Order: sequence, then structure tokens, then C-alpha cells
Amino acid sequence: MGRKNIVAKLMVCIMTFALLILPGMYAEAGHLEDIAARGTIRIGTTGDYIPMSYRNPQTGEYEGIDAELSQIIADSLGVKIEYVPTSWPTLTADTLAGKFDIALCGISRNFARAKVMAMSDAYGEGVFGKTILCRKADAGKFQSLADIDKPSVRVMINPGGTNEKFAHANLKKAQLIVHQENADIPRQIAEGKADIMITETVEAARYVEKDSRLAAPLIHEPFTRHSCGILMTKGDQEFLNYINFVLAELRMDGTLAKLEAKYLKVRGNVNEAR
Repeated sequence: MGRKNIVAKLMVCIMTFALLILPGMYAEAGHLEDIAARGTIRIGTTGDYIPMSYRNPQTGEYEGIDAELSQIIADSLGVKIEYVPTSWPTLTADTLAGKFDIALCGISRNFARAKVMAMSDAYGEGVFGKTILCRKADAGKFQSLADIDKPSVRVMINPGGTNEKFAHANLKKAQLIVHQENADIPRQIAEGKADIMITETVEAARYVEKDSRLAAPLIHEPFTRHSCGILMTKGDQEFLNYINFVLAELRMDGTLAKLEAKYLKVRGNVNEAR
């Protein structure tokens, strides 16, 4: 073998080695590094979901289990929270565009989201499920999907999320009314502007507690079962591992169970107002 061939092969080996190691040496900083440099963690939230992440109009503060989890995550990183408003119709696009580090606002774990985004380990297992909110006076009329899926029944839904998807998939005869403000739909139901709200068990329970005109007759027999997770872009396994580590620690020391009992437990007879 000639000297030139040996040199050529050495150069190929060196270049191959460089291609393997250089991406790691000069990789862009991950979320953990970016968050530390900024001194804030950007958290996307719709701010319209009681008891998950709800922006109290009187105080301007975020309330709910996800608000508390957000603060715990921020404290663990030694940074402050920067809330970034999003909406159910734009949640996926905003996440993929990197408008925030994580989204934390009662986000259902499902295959569609997991295909294009990363989701944390679950919390609230066995608690969440699709159900209905209606007027207390009408609770006896709505005991099944068949009772709801009639041309005379007006079903109000918020756009862009799993409530809308469930309604379109399961209600073919009922009148579907899209209302932009999720937190305003219970009032619309109570005032007779629609008959049914498709919602989550934990949300329905809180609105029954708040408004004596409302009921959730099917809350103990939800149409679906699922859990929630923390949403983020794919590609930063270190960051996902960190978020899952925080959840694991909270689960181990009992903090997560206490938060779930505080915010997610469905209490009492929700066919009757409190």
C-alpha cells in the first residue's frame, strides 16, 4: 500500500471521527441550560380550566393543581415562572413553535399528542374522564349519551381540545355550539343558553360546587378515562427526564397525592347542588 493511500485512509478516519463527536461538542444548549440562563421557566397555560390552571380574574393569579406544580418545578430549578398564554386550538402549534418550555394546564395524555410532542409521566390517573354538566332541573333527563344525542339538545363545547373532539365523534344528532371561552360555558348552561357542556369530571364537580343551578348526573360513570401530563417539544430527553424526576419525587414523598386530593377528588352527590 502506497504512502498516499495510507494518508488518504487516515484522513477519512479522522473526518469520520470528527463528524461523530463534533455535534455533541457544539450542540445547542438544552432547555435546562436556557432556563438557568434566563432565570425563568416559560409555562404555557390556557388559564381557563378549574381546578387545573385557572387565572382568577379578581387577583390575576393562577390557581389549581397545575399552578402549584408549576411553582414546585420553578422552585426546584431556582427560577421564576413566566406564564405564556395559549389556547386549546393553538396549543399544539404553540408548543411546536417553542413559545414556552412546558405547557401545564390539565392537558390530556393521548396518542395524537404523543406522536408529535413529548409528554411527561401521568398524574391524576383514574380521575379524569369526559362527562356532562347540565342544569340541576334537567339532571334526570340526561342519563346516557343517547339521551344527549337528540336534535332538540344543545351541546356547548370549547374549540380545539379533547372536549370538541369527543363531541364530534359521539354526538351526531345534537346541536353542537362552539363557545370560545371555556370558563364561561357553565354560566351559559345555567342561564339556559345551552343544555349540556361536555367537560371533565373534575371540572364539572367544581362548577356544581360553585353554582347551585348546575348538576353533573353522570360524573361517576364517565364516558372515557384518561390522565394528564406535562407537554413539551420532542428532542430534549434530559429535560423530559428532569420533569419526570420532579413528578416521581412528589409521588414518593406524598406531595402529589395531597395535591390530587385537594384539587381532583370528586366529592359528594354532584347531582345536587351544594
